Order: sequence, then structure tokens, then C-alpha cells
Amino acid sequence: TKCMPALVPFTAAEEWVKELQGLSLRNCGVTIYDGDHKIYEDFGELLFTHFGVSGPTVLSASSYAVDIIRKRPLRLVIDLKPALDEKQLDARILRDFEANINRKFMNSLDKLFPKSLIPVIIERSGIDAQCRVNEITRDKRQGLVKLIKNFDLTLTGLRGFNEAIITHGGVDVKEIDSSTMESKLIKGLYFAGEMIDVDAVTGGFNLQVAWSTGYLAGISQNI
Repeated sequence: TKCMPALVPFTAAEEWVKELQGLSLRNCGVTIYDGDHKIYEDFGELLFTHFGVSGPTVLSASSYAVDIIRKRPLRLVIDLKPALDEKQLDARILRDFEANINRKFMNSLDKLFPKSLIPVIIERSGIDAQCRVNEITRDKRQGLVKLIKNFDLTLTGLRGFNEAIITHGGVDVKEIDSSTMESKLIKGLYFAGEMIDVDAVTGGFNLQVAWSTGYLAGISQNI
């Protein structure tokens, strides 16, 4: 089957990702959509790069998206505050605004976001950076809440093999005897690890596949 890079970073269409290069979000919700269809969901660490996104949650997502993203872009939705629902987040923002009632919007978000993320949040919120927080309407505040819970970007592709942790694709498992790892087509030929069309998410699963299939292939040979 066709070999492609897997457990690999994504490229993104939006130019503002470059402004966030090096920013790591440790506790965020990550969901990837193909149109309206959810193909992946996780919680954990995400890293912004100069070309798009990386990090454990994104690398795992690439294994689910590798075949689809060759055909069309996908949408990544990041929940920046997954511990709070929209009502709780709105109340939290309102408390922050009340504590900074005479400050400008651009100076009122430092307790909510890392410094490098604030300019992007402001730009995407549509709220004037120079606006006093006591002038921000309820509708605009709720729009900010929705942005924080649905911070999205367009995934356009995957990086190459030189940045991939594993390979997606390889020898079709239908052509391998799973009890010995011997080829069903050529006697005496055994396969193991990434040569086989088997791959998994991050967490040591791919290493286990390599060790287990390698061990089985080794003890199955009549040398």
C-alpha cells in the first residue's frame, strides 16, 4: 500500500500562525473536521510552528487525516479553555473586565492567554484593541467566548518524511501470516515493524508493534 509520512506536523493556510511560532499550549482541546464530519478529537499539548501546527495531539491526528488531507483541506478547532463551558468562560471574562474596568481591551487579557497569543485573539475577535473594557458590549464579549472555545484554522497538508515519526502504509497485512509474520506470497520472507501497513497514535504503540512483530518473525524462522 502507498507509503506516506505519519505522526507528522500539519501545514496551515492562515498567515497568523507564523506570529505564534514556538507557542506551546499544554491543556487544550483539539478537534479535526472533514466538512461537518468529526474525524479526530483529543486533549493535550499543541505547538504552533512557522508552517502550521505540531505537538502530541496533532501528531496523533495526522494518522487519522493522512488519506483525507491529500484530497482536500481539513478544519482544526482548538478549545483554548476546555475546563470551562461557554457560560463559565463568559463569567470569567466578565470578572477580568470588571477588575480592569478602565483598561484597554489589549491590556486586559494577560491572565487568560500567553503574551504572543493576545494580538491574534484581538485581531480575530473584531474588538478594537484600544476599546475600554467597560465599552465592550455583551454581544462582542460572547463573540470572544465563542472564539476562545472554537479557535479554528485550515489544515492544508502534512510535512514530509524527514519530520515524520513513522510511516503510514507498507506491506499489506492481508499478505502476511499473522501467526508467524511470514509472507503468504514468498516462503521464507518475513516482515516486521514499519515495513507493515500498521501504524498507531503516539504513546509507544508503534514501538510495541515493532518489538512484537520483530520477535515473532525472529522465533518463527527455521534457520
